[in-house]
Amino acid sequence: MTGTGVEAGAQAARSRAVAVLRMRSRALAVALLPAAAAVILLAGASTGHLVGPGWEAARWTVTVLALLVLLAAGGIALIVARARPAMSPTVPVPEESAPDLYRMVRDLADRLDVPAPSAIALTPDCDSWLEDRTHPAHGPPPPEEPDRTGGAGGFPRRRSATAPVLVIGSPFLWWMRVGELRAVLAPVVAGTEPSAHPDIAAARRFVRGLDAAVAVTSDRGRCPASRAVCAGVGWVSRLLLRSCESHATEMERGVAAAAAERAQAVDYGLRIVAQEQVGLAYAGWDRLLTRVALPAWRTGRWPARLDAGVVAALTELSRRDRLAEGFASRLGERPACDLLEEPGTVDEAVSFLAARLFHGGPAEPGPDWSPVEWDEYPEEVVDRKWRTDAARLHRVLDTLGVRRAPGSAGPHADGPTLTRVLDHLTDPPATRTRTDHASRRARTEPPRPFASADPPGPAEPSRLADPVTAAPAVPPAPPLPPTRRAEEEDLSGTTPRSAALAAGLSAELAREEAAARAVPAEAAGAGRTVPDTPLRDDRALPLFPLQPPRTARELLTDHITAMVCCAAMDTAGATPGLDWLDGPSLMINGQRAADLAPGVLALVESGDPAPLRAWLAELGIRPEKPVRLV
Repeated sequence: MTGTGVEAGAQAARSRAVAVLRMRSRALAVALLPAAAAVILLAGASTGHLVGPGWEAARWTVTVLALLVLLAAGGIALIVARARPAMSPTVPVPEESAPDLYRMVRDLADRLDVPAPSAIALTPDCDSWLEDRTHPAHGPPPPEEPDRTGGAGGFPRRRSATAPVLVIGSPFLWWMRVGELRAVLAPVVAGTEPSAHPDIAAARRFVRGLDAAVAVTSDRGRCPASRAVCAGVGWVSRLLLRSCESHATEMERGVAAAAAERAQAVDYGLRIVAQEQVGLAYAGWDRLLTRVALPAWRTGRWPARLDAGVVAALTELSRRDRLAEGFASRLGERPACDLLEEPGTVDEAVSFLAARLFHGGPAEPGPDWSPVEWDEYPEEVVDRKWRTDAARLHRVLDTLGVRRAPGSAGPHADGPTLTRVLDHLTDPPATRTRTDHASRRARTEPPRPFASADPPGPAEPSRLADPVTAAPAVPPAPPLPPTRRAEEEDLSGTTPRSAALAAGLSAELAREEAAARAVPAEAAGAGRTVPDTPLRDDRALPLFPLQPPRTARELLTDHITAMVCCAAMDTAGATPGLDWLDGPSLMINGQRAADLAPGVLALVESGDPAPLRAWLAELGIRPEKPVRLV
């Protein structure tokens, strides 16, 4: 350990903390200045000085101003003190449920000669940090333990029960080995030392209080005062926050530099390998959430073993990628999740929190928001997702008045068949050629508004009109809003029928989501208690959405793909499957089906069914047969 580096970082952090506290003192001095002037004027009158009509008027004016300023300062201080700083939603890990993990962290703190964290919590993310939860709004602080002195470093060290909480990324526990986790946590645990320094702790409390006050005053429902008072408190809080922002940033940089320097001596060689595992875990976790968990969340199911899934995903990546083959040999060592008494229970709690943070949803599991195990995923999620999308696709076709094409035969020609979709989206060759020219021209010319999915009015051309030959019957429309303009640009390279069907799917999905959101409101209006989360206000969820809402083109592509998969399962013996890196997969004869996307895109963009029909014929899928829907 380099004492000079630790001392330099500590000195920088202390100086910046003093600068933040100086800002607080200046704000207090400004608030007390009118009161000091009023005291001087009142004292002058009592001693026979500063008398006269002018001084009397000044005395009353300054006194009233001082009272108003003191009241305002007291109100601001009260809101700053009572505003609850934002806490990261985490899953607490009591010591009795992970004694080995607590023992490892305490041994690491003793080796670093810093205070041990007061508690441990898990977060569904690939990151680790310290979080101070000793704000008065979180409850009275627990009593401190006896002081401990000794050791080298830039901060006075004291063993305290009010030390920050250590938040650990749950994927690290399942993917990393015990030694790797220890090496990764070393610089994080070393950061507990500055929390014992009074100046740094006071500066952090002041900044967090200002940040919480800004958040409270920005929300009308949470601000306890009138709108004008909240606006004034918010303006003052933002002004103070901007004034000390740079100092607070440099303070935290100094703290981080000192912690990193202190942790240099702990498992230095292993830390290099552990950092490689951090990057690998992050890549696998992101892929698992976006490709595997997100489709389940959209169907009302949440995978109950996400952390175990990231191990399977990264193991699969190690098998496919020759660069990662060396990581597979690590799996024989003891995983860090063995430090937990019941890893499955903790994994389920973290998985539920991940579903709420990244997707939203009810605060408690229920019939429409239930867990699913990995062995049930293909049947409970993949099959359900495909059949639900196929059912929605046919409902929209019914809304558009699409019936079986003339000349089609069979008793089920009007049923939910893939042929119905193919015939509707197929453009004649002449129209297809013009559409291809229009698509190429749309890439070089500014986009123009597309026809609405609503029924055409008397002065509006049909939505199925040829976009090349149809002439507008109304004056040019005003500029579109950004969201609508993005949707029009997204559909500019598709056929008119594809655009109309995509717009109908977007509207249908929006209605379903609105109906789902209205259920909790109706329950609350009927007097039934709606469970609330202790983490945060439900209105703020999802806090970190994984992906933006799907565009109309993406929705149409997903629904046609789902219809193709349903036809393959019902007519060619295919089965739903789960690919750990790519999510829902169609399995034919035990092999993952490939090359489906180009045929679907050709149908959507140019109305050409030939590539998709060739793919169906090659695999023995019969599009004219009806499929089972949800």
